[in-house]
Amino acid sequence: MAKIVKKNKDYQYNKNTYSGAIVLGLNDALVELSGALVGLTFAINNSKLIATVGLITGFAAALSMAASEYLSAKEDNKKTPLTSSIYTGIAYIITVLILVTPYLLMENKYSATGVMGILAIGIILVYTKYESKIHNQSFKRKFLEMFTISASVAVISFAFGILVRKLIG
Repeated sequence: MAKIVKKNKDYQYNKNTYSGAIVLGLNDALVELSGALVGLTFAINNSKLIATVGLITGFAAALSMAASEYLSAKEDNKKTPLTSSIYTGIAYIITVLILVTPYLLMENKYSATGVMGILAIGIILVYTKYESKIHNQSFKRKFLEMFTISASVAVISFAFGILVRKLIG
């Protein structure tokens, strides 16, 4: 195990050290942005506008999550705050770009939402496979947990998007 010393704090690094920062960015982007995109799909009639709002929202949220992870990592002697926040921010931005892409490429917002959902499930599959191997945990349990949380937020956001559309028009 490599050891990094910074400002009188001992930071210990191994391959698992930053996986929490990555899952924070990835999972938060999946849950937050997929939910927002589904809600926007039922509130806005233009897929390019949905993509624009999604990109702006996703970028701002990525910066917010990276800043929060920086502050959180300052309290954790196992991670360097800047590295941890970079992992979180990059994971978030990559996820945002993947989820928004269908709205940029497709005019039909419902088709774009379907493709975005498939991509979200793919991201969950790939990441939970990786995480379950690193931590020697059940892939099925980790996948179902992450999928259930993401799907629940998407369904609630869908309902909220319909409500907003009815109230505002």
